This record gives sequence, C-alpha cells and structure tokens, in this order.
Amino acid sequence: MTHSLRIPDLTIPTRPETGTGWSAGVGPGDAGDPAVSDVDVIRVHGAARLAGTVHVVGAKNSALKLMAAALLAPGRSVITNVPRITDIAIMGEVLRRLGCGVRFDADDPVDPMVAVGGVARSRSVTIDVPEQPGVEADYDLVRRLRASICVLGPLLARRGYVRVAHPGGDAIGSRGLDMHISGLTRMGADISGEHGFVIASAPDGLHGAEITLDFPSVGATENLLMAAVLADGTTVIENAAREPEIVDICTMLIRMGALIDGEGTSTITVTGVPRLQPVRHATVGDRIVAGTWAFGAAMTRGDVTVTGLDPTYLEIALDKVVAAGGLVETRADAFRVRMDERPRSVDVVTLPYPGFATDLLPMAIGMAALSDGASLITENIFDGRFMFANEMMRLGADIKTDGHHAVVRGRERLSGAPVRATDIRAGAGLIIAGLCADGVTEVSHVHHVDRGYPDFVADLRALGIEVERATAPEEPELTI
Repeated sequence: MTHSLRIPDLTIPTRPETGTGWSAGVGPGDAGDPAVSDVDVIRVHGAARLAGTVHVVGAKNSALKLMAAALLAPGRSVITNVPRITDIAIMGEVLRRLGCGVRFDADDPVDPMVAVGGVARSRSVTIDVPEQPGVEADYDLVRRLRASICVLGPLLARRGYVRVAHPGGDAIGSRGLDMHISGLTRMGADISGEHGFVIASAPDGLHGAEITLDFPSVGATENLLMAAVLADGTTVIENAAREPEIVDICTMLIRMGALIDGEGTSTITVTGVPRLQPVRHATVGDRIVAGTWAFGAAMTRGDVTVTGLDPTYLEIALDKVVAAGGLVETRADAFRVRMDERPRSVDVVTLPYPGFATDLLPMAIGMAALSDGASLITENIFDGRFMFANEMMRLGADIKTDGHHAVVRGRERLSGAPVRATDIRAGAGLIIAGLCADGVTEVSHVHHVDRGYPDFVADLRALGIEVERATAPEEPELTI
C-alpha cells in the first residue's frame, strides 16, 4: 500500500514503515510545518556494531544544483540517481513554480543494493523547461531550502531578471551571499535587496569577467558557473571550489554544450555560448553519506562495505580512519572499513575540498569521543558547527569548545540519553554515537536527517542495528 506524505503544495510518494510514524525514506519537511511530524524520534540501542554492506545514491549537494542547471536549456532534461529526500521534493516545487514540468520516477529497483523493501532509494527527475521560465523564487520554499538560491545564476543568464527570496537553511553559521553578488556584478548584473528578496537584472545580458573569490565557496562557484555559460565572452573564476559536486555540475553543463575548462582545479575558465541543449545525466555518489558510514564503522568497531562512490573523493577522511587504527580497502566504486579495537585519537581540521569536509565533523567528533586519548578538532568553514556539541555531551562525551576549536577526550563508552538533532549531519552523528552508548538513545527533530539521508533507518537495520522510528508523545500544555 502506498501512502502520500503531504507538505504544503507538495505530494511525495513514500513507503510506510509499520509501527512507526513517518516513513524512513522521504521524511517530514522543515521545522514549523504543521502538516508533517516535526517531533519524530529515532531510538537506537547501544552496544551495537555496524556490519554489512550499504549502497549510497546520488549526492544531495549535487542533485539540487543539477536540477537548477536544467533551467539553462529549454526542453526536457533527465537527472538520474537523485536521492529520495525531502529537499529534492522542495527543489522540484521551486522549479514547478518557475513554470517547469517536474516528474519523479523510481530508478530501477531490481538491484537489492539500490532498493529497500522494493522501493528505490534513488529516483530520476524529468524536468521540462519552457522557453520563458518564471523569474521569482518564493520565500515559502526558499526559506526551507538554502540551495534554492542556486536558481539565481541560471535564471539571470536566461531571462536577464530574477527575484529570489533570501535563503534560510541549516543553523550552522553565517552563509552570506556576498561572493555570489560580487561575481555577478562583475559580469554586468545590477543587484539589490528589497523586502527580503535578492533582485538581479542584466537587461543587456551578462558578459565575461575575471572573478577572484575570497574563499572557495561551493555555492558562489556554482551560481557563477551557471551564469557564465550563457554570458558573452570568457569568464575566469579564480579560487574556485574544487568539490566533486562542482565537477559533476561542470560535466552536465559540458554535455549540454557549455565550454568549460579547469573543473576540479582552483581556476575555472568558461567561454559563453548562445544556447544550451537539454541532457540526461547521472548524479555523482554522495561522499558525505559514504563518509558517515565509514566513521560509523570505526566508532562501533564494525565492518562496513560502502558501494556507489569513488573512494578517492573521501581520501582525507579515510586517512583519518586509518590513523585511528581502522583497516580500509578500496576499489573503483566502493570501499570497506573495519575497526577491531578502540579507535586511537586523531586531530581533525576542516578545510575546503580536498581537505576534510565540514559535513563530516560531527562524525569525527563522535569517533574522538570514543577514542583512546585526546583529539583537537578545528572547524574552519561554519562558525556554528559546534552547536551540536552540547547534545554530544548529554551522551557523556568530554568536549571543551573554544571558538573554532574543540578538545575531545575519549571515553570507552557513552551513556544513552534523549538528544536533539540540530542539523542534518549532527542528527546522523548523534544516532551513530547512540550505538556506542549504554542503554537507549532517543534523537528528536530527525526531520533534519531526512533532508540528507534516504532510508537511514532501513540502512541501519540492514547493518544489524535495532532501531525504531516513532512519533514522540505530545508535551503537556503548561498553564499558570
């Protein structure tokens, strides 16, 4: 039997999970949405060990931008290996309101590694883009999905005018749009802010420019790339982001007819063309989900094989697991992590790719909390990433934070307790930390986890974990 999970203006097909609240697949929407459960909890029993094989599908951080890139070419584009998560549904609705036809279809579920309970983990999305797409991205959707700001570049390139609500997103620090605005201004755009909207116009079209980013921002690189492919002349982006997701977008744009050189390096050169063609493209595997399972294996002294990803995208993270005492085997599209003893302490510093990914910081702290010794963890990307440290301390972790640094002294085992997910990766990190705690750990606000991990509960069960997802009891009203 198929149920539908309703978010205002969205209907997402999903698989029910017997005896629990919402499905472990496409989960609830963002906080404050009265139509879905914002109080779902995931309960795990400690003293558990992850063991088995898990498949990762397409990267959320790539698929969302690939969907925006489809706006650059009128006609039908198809993107496959798209993760079955809430954020993808929200981006689909953003595109619908811009006049696009959007249809989600299950990818082939025959392979048991890419399907759970007969339901595909990934989907293909078919996007029919009109000759004249709309020019306004509404606040009610953009506030729930920061990545929707990436429609700014392609719409400005296609239409010469765009209004995009100022985005929201995870509460993990400031993420300004200064570099987006500065770069587009150098390309000839006139940009202002009014009533909560970013308003950009280029009535005579965009032109090539030399742009140097103050920081290798992924979002700014993506927006500038997508604007530059239809600009007049050549654009050079210095200090560009180098993430695999950037290379994935460039690969799709090149297949659409764009002229791009230097993808994967810090200097990207784009020569504008008059028109692009729609394309079919498969999303690159999700290195953050894969990295989550790698650290999970290390934390639980488990043995996990991860398929669906080129392990070179996780080279630094896997090196840290090896330094902690783990055994890592790699092949072209998979890797295996085995940890037989208590992890050794290792220091971690987050940096732009190819450095250690900030999205894996909660897992690094989780491993440090269980390690033999003290670890120094340094966060250089988001100033609010340590928000979740208080929740880890509720599990008994010994963490002292000071600005961008945290000293974590490892303990043999943590202690189960109720905790709250503060963002996508923190939620996943807390759930895995609960596997290493005595008793039961209950993680609330797991709608955050749904935004980044398709079928997280089902994957945990497949790896041998006793886990339950349920709706938490309502808190009693208090009166004076």
